[in-house]
Amino acid sequence: MNETLIPNDRYYTKTHEWALIENSLIKIGITDYAQKQLHEIVSCELPEEGKEIKKGEVLGVIGSVKAVADVYSPVSGKIIKVNKVLEVKPEILNLDPYGEGWIAIIKPIEIKEIETLLKPSEYRTEIMKEKT
Repeated sequence: MNETLIPNDRYYTKTHEWALIENSLIKIGITDYAQKQLHEIVSCELPEEGKEIKKGEVLGVIGSVKAVADVYSPVSGKIIKVNKVLEVKPEILNLDPYGEGWIAIIKPIEIKEIETLLKPSEYRTEIMKEKT
């Protein structure tokens, strides 16, 4: 099995979401590991723009040929933008989970909340635990 891609420029959750700080906003998506576990993604339900969300709440739902999985918000804040392309091309989550496959952008209530998430090395350790 090929190596799981884990970029060093973002934070991660134990439920396989990533969070990237961009201009005091936080872009969110699912990890390469998550998309590989789901396999062939066929649908994506996105959150509502303008909605307030708390860390750990369901941000969206991803459907694949294998399963349906909730996507959880890694931070609390207001959803200011969603990637509507995923509604018509959910397979982008498989093809480019760290780029074009982002799910939402949140204006965080407290930017420092991101520091409670896993660093790349800690996320690698989490994946290794799951694989054994």
